[in-house]
Amino acid sequence: MSNHAHSLDRRPLTATYRMQLHAGFTLTDALQVLPYVEALGVSHVYLSPVLTAVPGSEHGYDVLDHTTVSAELGGREALVALAAAAHGRGMGVVVDVVPNHMALVAQLWRNAPLWEVLCEGRNAARAHWFDVDWDHLGGRFGLPVLGQPLDDVLAAGEITVDTGRDDEGPAAGRPIVRYYEHVLPLAPGSQHLADDLPAMLAAQHWLLGHWQDAADVLNYRRFFEVDGLIGVRVEETDVFEATHVELLDLHHRGVVDGFRIDHPDGLADPAGYLAMLRDRLRPDAPVWVEKILEGPERLPSSWACEGTTGYDANAAVLGALVDPTTAEAVSTAWFATGGEPDLEVEVERCKRQAVAALLQPEVARLVRRARESLPHADEHRLRAALAELLVNVHVYRAYVRPGDSNPGAEEADLQQPLLDAIERARSTRPDLHADLDQLGEVLLRPDSNAADAGAAADLCVRFQQTTGPVMAKGIEDTAFYRWHRLVALNEVGADPSVGERPEEAPGALHTWASHQAEHWPLGLTTLSTHDTKRSEDVRARILAVAGDADAWRALSAAGAAAAQRHGVDAPTAHLVWQTLVGAGRVSEERLHDYLTKAMREAKLHTTWVEPDEDYEGRVLALAQEMVTEGEVSEAIGAAVRDNAMTIRTLTVTQKLVQLTLPGVPDTYQGSGVVDLSLVDPDNRRPVDYEERVERLRRLDAEGWPQDLSDEVLWVTSRVLRLRGWLPQAYGPGGSYEPVEAGPHVLGFVRGGVAATLSIRAPRALGAAGGLGDTRIPLPQDHWRDALSGADHHVGEAGALAVDVFASAPVALLVRARDLEEGPR
Repeated sequence: MSNHAHSLDRRPLTATYRMQLHAGFTLTDALQVLPYVEALGVSHVYLSPVLTAVPGSEHGYDVLDHTTVSAELGGREALVALAAAAHGRGMGVVVDVVPNHMALVAQLWRNAPLWEVLCEGRNAARAHWFDVDWDHLGGRFGLPVLGQPLDDVLAAGEITVDTGRDDEGPAAGRPIVRYYEHVLPLAPGSQHLADDLPAMLAAQHWLLGHWQDAADVLNYRRFFEVDGLIGVRVEETDVFEATHVELLDLHHRGVVDGFRIDHPDGLADPAGYLAMLRDRLRPDAPVWVEKILEGPERLPSSWACEGTTGYDANAAVLGALVDPTTAEAVSTAWFATGGEPDLEVEVERCKRQAVAALLQPEVARLVRRARESLPHADEHRLRAALAELLVNVHVYRAYVRPGDSNPGAEEADLQQPLLDAIERARSTRPDLHADLDQLGEVLLRPDSNAADAGAAADLCVRFQQTTGPVMAKGIEDTAFYRWHRLVALNEVGADPSVGERPEEAPGALHTWASHQAEHWPLGLTTLSTHDTKRSEDVRARILAVAGDADAWRALSAAGAAAAQRHGVDAPTAHLVWQTLVGAGRVSEERLHDYLTKAMREAKLHTTWVEPDEDYEGRVLALAQEMVTEGEVSEAIGAAVRDNAMTIRTLTVTQKLVQLTLPGVPDTYQGSGVVDLSLVDPDNRRPVDYEERVERLRRLDAEGWPQDLSDEVLWVTSRVLRLRGWLPQAYGPGGSYEPVEAGPHVLGFVRGGVAATLSIRAPRALGAAGGLGDTRIPLPQDHWRDALSGADHHVGEAGALAVDVFASAPVALLVRARDLEEGPR
């Protein structure tokens, strides 16, 4: 069928629904869910990676073969069937793309290009696929996988020469080296050395090393600090073509309509990659990028995409939900635990730890390139200067393109984070001024003054590829597991310190949304993803209780006392009770899994490499007590009950705001009702779609919610359906105007025809005596609430807030004449 025929009855892009695929939820399972997704009002199904990944992968980001759709997911036939069914319903299909890395797993033969490189070395036909520093180990590929030094492994007889089994793919029938689950190919002509195992190992194109020697042995670019994911040089045209061949074919055959790009900041040239991709897509294909923006940072306008995947939208919404009246009480409670009071101090500490301990191979490679670029500089001072610069880059990366000798205004702006980092580093390390200046010159202008132009260009690019991992490992995966002032704000792309100045948050939301409307009207907006630390509804419960200063103080005091009895530090206890406020009476298994991950990611008392089971046991015992008995358990129950109305308000507010902001709303699987999930893998648990289908059927039949999950689903389905009827409000040209109605009303108008309105800080509002005679300035007209059906005839004085919020803490007012033909 032609592309044109496929798109004849396709509805415009208005909303996406994300589904996580794996062996337990396949493409065929996704097909069965389509009626529900369509009934919600979604225009595009949004799938996690579909290409062949490591067997049993729960996420698909560990790609092994770019030329096939995963057989575990049902293969190409199942994807085509899903797309045909979606298209038959007028819906599109979006697929997640992983251009940055491939899997490097124990059964290396599963990755055919990598197996070829390990067999034939740097002269292999596909050696240039992978980002390997071949010169570092004399032309060998470092594999730090041994459990002890090589000599000890040989003495123990743990390495053997064998013949590949029939089920071992390209290794079948050929001589191999076997080390436990690891299978490695022999270089051609080296099998005759089998009787002299050390000599035979020395003759290979790969080099085995002890895992603790990774800083010296590992010479390939990784995804963050994950040894099992190897960087791919997708900037090379033939590599791009080979790694995108299947997805592009599916796209041009009308199966896949759009793409989500995973971690573009890991690429050598994100803008170049997006331009290359756009050049090969149909003109109507949407592309979104997983880009984490920090604070006021904005997506480069030159990027060939529709916008981000929505972390920035989530951060803006999250900040606007914080109660401005209890910030001091929340801060005081955290200070009382003895935890680090200053987030910036904690972040810097954690970033330094990431540079020094987690990313040693990456830093070592930067030092090698720096020495080649600046051969007269002192190696130790260069290392110190590089570390200082890595820590002082406060965004995921700058964008300096070697060879771009005449950058324009935006390119200059994109270099500013690096200039700022140099200035900060000069301030913190005045003893390194000369070294920082020399490095800064190479990083900003790699084409001038370096002794080795190639090394300078490589240093420039590689440095920018490393700042993202420093940010991610330092902040998201360490600081956010240590700094527990208000954990609802510890979210990917968000700023936890916004809770210390919540009065700024509504303005920040409006500033972000105005920019989005003008520059990225089709960017995704989201509240929950497969990567968020807590689901939106967990965060809402925590924020609601944080608006109750007395309850927060009581919980903090009870938590500290319980921690002392169990021999647990107070900052960790502060995390535990907040987790239970948010997640409710979570099962012992889920709670233990989450807390074990949280403790080890914090890297203070226990780690993944060196777990302290005694400490972990004490924390888990404390948590179990907090769930089942005692003062903390009772205080949590009381706080949640007493703040039920605030929980309701924040839960539905965030949903309504997200769905009506400029952009395309994305709903994460299962989150159309109240979903109390924690960080992955908890947030990837099976979704009970049968329950959701029945709930939506009942709502459509009866017309009014019975509980909070009903309300969330009611808001979700009513708004998503409405978006298709009101392109003048929610389409790319829909304007955004903030509503100024005092401190207790959050609102905005889209396209002059639809107003999103909510009560802000409801507990504080109650203490202030209610809404009183507050009026909401709206254009004079006959407005109807698309959620409740209530009519509001607005005159010159605006709408009376007590009338707008008479039946619910949120309202979606639409000009009545624009609802004449809309959904009921």
